[in-house]
Amino acid sequence: MNKRKLLYVVDDDPFINQLIVKRFNSDDYLVEAFEYGEDCLAAMDKNPDLIILDYYFFKSGEQVLNGLEIFEKIRELNDKVPVIILSGQDRGDIVLELARKGINDYVIKDNSLISNLETAMNDILGSDI
Repeated sequence: MNKRKLLYVVDDDPFINQLIVKRFNSDDYLVEAFEYGEDCLAAMDKNPDLIILDYYFFKSGEQVLNGLEIFEKIRELNDKVPVIILSGQDRGDIVLELARKGINDYVIKDNSLISNLETAMNDILGSDI
């Protein structure tokens, strides 16, 4: 039996985290959800196979790192782990900047989120989900 692939999802929207955990947690994938990037960074020693990372984070009364800042810190810790960025915005300048930094894919949070995420994950991990 193959070892389950470890996926991290990092989003400050509990609905998105739960949606992704419920859809992808399976015999093939173990999905761990984090509310903020700092929590994900603290767990990088587990060497996830893929990270699904929100672009924009908001925490009332506190300064938190945004997705790009988290991505750069992930790369410092592990420059091989694939990262998919999630965003509610479809802004070409953001996508271009992230692509230049080396993200693996960019998925818009819309009604096609799960199917687009499945496609991106299949492309990156090379297996059907």
